[in-house]
Amino acid sequence: MADPKQSARPLSPHLTVYRWQITAISSILTRITGNALLASFVLGVWWLFAAASGPEYFDFVNGILTCWVGDIIMTLSVLGIWYHFLAGLRHLYYDAGKGLDIPTAEKLGWACVIGSVVLTILTIVIV
Repeated sequence: MADPKQSARPLSPHLTVYRWQITAISSILTRITGNALLASFVLGVWWLFAAASGPEYFDFVNGILTCWVGDIIMTLSVLGIWYHFLAGLRHLYYDAGKGLDIPTAEKLGWACVIGSVVLTILTIVIV
């Protein structure tokens, strides 16, 4: 039979109690960047299709992808590529049975986030 005493704490991780961990955030970001890269891929295919279709249509599509909105989308795509790449390397490290303790997993999560931002900035500066 269940204990008749009521507990004062919430039964599930309530927002006032729960603290987001970098490991959970990095897992969510990996899924988001994977789906966002699919959308970026579609834009790239659209641009190639426009290039094959003719100069007028290409100028239209190229104008969209090179305006400020297109620049933001492409910059975020580069960020997503770098993040997804670093998260993949982190998972390869996990698959080898290493880095599975909490402090190392948290450091690797932060390394993915910070590393992707640094690599994106370097990509923009170099290219």
